[in-house]
Amino acid sequence: MNQMKGLDLVTYKKPNLPISEAYRTLRTNIQFSSFDEKIRTILVTSPGPGEGKTTTSSNLAIVMAQGGSKTLLIDCDQRKPSVHKVFRFSNEKGLSDILVDENVEDIDKCIHKTKLKNLHVLSSGTRPPNPAELLGSTKMKNFIEQLKETYDYIILDTPPIVLVTDAQILAQYTDGCLLVISSAEAEREAAIKAKGLLNKVNAKILGVVINKMDFKKRGFYNYNYQYK
Repeated sequence: MNQMKGLDLVTYKKPNLPISEAYRTLRTNIQFSSFDEKIRTILVTSPGPGEGKTTTSSNLAIVMAQGGSKTLLIDCDQRKPSVHKVFRFSNEKGLSDILVDENVEDIDKCIHKTKLKNLHVLSSGTRPPNPAELLGSTKMKNFIEQLKETYDYIILDTPPIVLVTDAQILAQYTDGCLLVISSAEAEREAAIKAKGLLNKVNAKILGVVINKMDFKKRGFYNYNYQYK
């Protein structure tokens, strides 16, 4: 069991800060974003690297769990995984090992329990030579469906969508997508391209998270969630 001391887990370490309240607002917006069908599987991606998608997916998973929902965060970034670093546990076995190894009988042994009730985490696992093919396999699709029998929410942390096709592939298996954009780093063209790539696979874009706002100038952490 990890200690949940990652630098980016503000919703766990300091739940009373405005930024933590912003994540809870995000949770509420997602829960009310669809009246016809509940949003249970959520993909989180960004146009480029370093824009805060893993921070967003990790804190979103935490507030979902804090709200009483059994939640699983999956690191689907088979190229540059970081969820295991945020939560500080081993990445020796994870998602790729479950999908590749037909002999993995107890999936629960690969899923990490955290100190927070209702929150479980599945790391990326052994790096495969063919990430896109692995994530796009029927086995991956069936695995997500299997997990829905156990978890209220499943959050997929995926690679930047402009760089590789993984997020586009996985978007087809989820109920909705969040696009994380760094206000200080993202290029307008990249953000537009990212949205277009999600639209090409008919992904349901739940909203855009504007990250890394200059709170020193504004006096508070500015969080912007936009319906599309």
